[in-house]
This record gives sequence, structure tokens and C-alpha cells, in this order.
Amino acid sequence: QVQLVESGGGLVQAGGSLRLSCAASGSIFSINVMGWYRQVPGKQRELVASITSGGSAHYADFVKGRFTISTDNAKNTVYLQINSLKPEDTAEYYCNADVITTARSVLNIWGKGTLVTVSS
Repeated sequence: QVQLVESGGGLVQAGGSLRLSCAASGSIFSINVMGWYRQVPGKQRELVASITSGGSAHYADFVKGRFTISTDNAKNTVYLQINSLKPEDTAEYYCNADVITTARSVLNIWGKGTLVTVSS
């Protein structure tokens, strides 16, 4: 079994920064892609950024240089550095990963989310 656990969310003032972390654990053989999504009530979950095991990163257009995704492959952990936070960044942030298990199954896994609240 594989699980993702996010951390690092919280309440921050506009203009501030946060660093989200997501650690994968369990019967992991390899992780192909890890990513961050966000969702506000009443809206669809949207991709924020993703990164491959080789370090190739992709960002949503709205990120506009404020977000940086990175990984520590040895720790099966992905990070999201968010700078210049805006009230509209307020959302539940979810980690997602494409995992190959030790049994060679391919799984797409979601974390339970971490809440980011930005006050104006």
C-alpha cells in the first residue's frame, strides 16, 4: 500500500510565502510523476504543478513564476514553494503521484490535502 501525506499549509498574509511538502511512503518501487493540485469549494480541482522523476517540471499558467516545484527522490518527497501569496491562492492543496509498487502495479495516488488560507 502507498500513501501520500501533505504538510506545510496554514494561514498566511498576502505577500507571504509557504512551502508545502508531500511524502510518499509504502511499497514503492518507483515514482514517475508527482504533482500538486488545488481546489476551492464549488470548483473543480486544478493542476498547479507537476514534476517527473527526471526533474522536468510543468506549471499551470496562473502560477506566473510564483510557485516552484521540486523533489527529493531519495525521500520520495515533493515540495511546492509558493511566494507572493494572493488571497485567490486560498484552497485545499492536494498531492498526487503516479507510483509503481514493489508488486509492479501502477497506481495514481492522492493525498488528503493541506489547507492554505491567504488573508488580505
